[in-house]
Amino acid sequence: MIWQVQSRRLGPLGRVDLVSRGPVAENPDDLNDWAQVWRHWHDGRPMILNADGIAAKTLRAAGFWPLLTPATLCVLPLGDTAKMRAALQQKWRNRLNRVQRTDVTVVKRALKTDDWLLQAEAEHAKTKGYRGLPPAFSVAFAQANPGLACVYEARHKGQPIAASLMLRHGRMATWQIGQSTEAGRALNAMNLVLWEAMQDLARAGHDQIDLGILNEQDAAGLTRFKLGTGARAHRLGGTWLHLGCLAPMARWLPDRMCA
Repeated sequence: MIWQVQSRRLGPLGRVDLVSRGPVAENPDDLNDWAQVWRHWHDGRPMILNADGIAAKTLRAAGFWPLLTPATLCVLPLGDTAKMRAALQQKWRNRLNRVQRTDVTVVKRALKTDDWLLQAEAEHAKTKGYRGLPPAFSVAFAQANPGLACVYEARHKGQPIAASLMLRHGRMATWQIGQSTEAGRALNAMNLVLWEAMQDLARAGHDQIDLGILNEQDAAGLTRFKLGTGARAHRLGGTWLHLGCLAPMARWLPDRMCA
């Protein structure tokens, strides 16, 4: 079992540790054991835990308080092309069929430092009022990991109309950015972009794609697009705080506070 700890100072709390999306264990049953033994290596300072796979009841018993409700991740399994196509929802598959009958093509290329995709993402984020990782993160990943930041770009009549940036890491790939022009949306170009990426990443040995957080309330259309691929919803464990003076009371919290 492994986990990574990051530390920083947060005002009156002093030094605070963060364990994000961890710990990770080959045997899922070991995760609940971690909640009982982590104090053996910890010095008692506050710790924030983004738990994945540890039951809320177990965390409360170990003295953790819930801070944020769990988010739901969209995970797309990869594999045989025929099986992936069969897993597509009917409307998604119909849109893919339509765009495949056009002259839209998809090319795979490296991310550029001044990529139009990065600029489009920044403009879209500003317009919609959401905050994601800055373009500099994607550029830094590409520079540090040559060949692992892949842009799948749809072109029509020589012009880019949609693209996605996939970051490859281990057996998984992450959909980092996806943008489409008006022409791309009219042609269902993003369906073709993702379909070509799915096949290419499967051939490269990846097992799944992280399509990001599902947000039905603020992005219902994007949620339907993601789930239409045959992806599954994976609920994360939420964000928890262990603070010495509050820990003894955590086990008495009502279940509704930890849902």
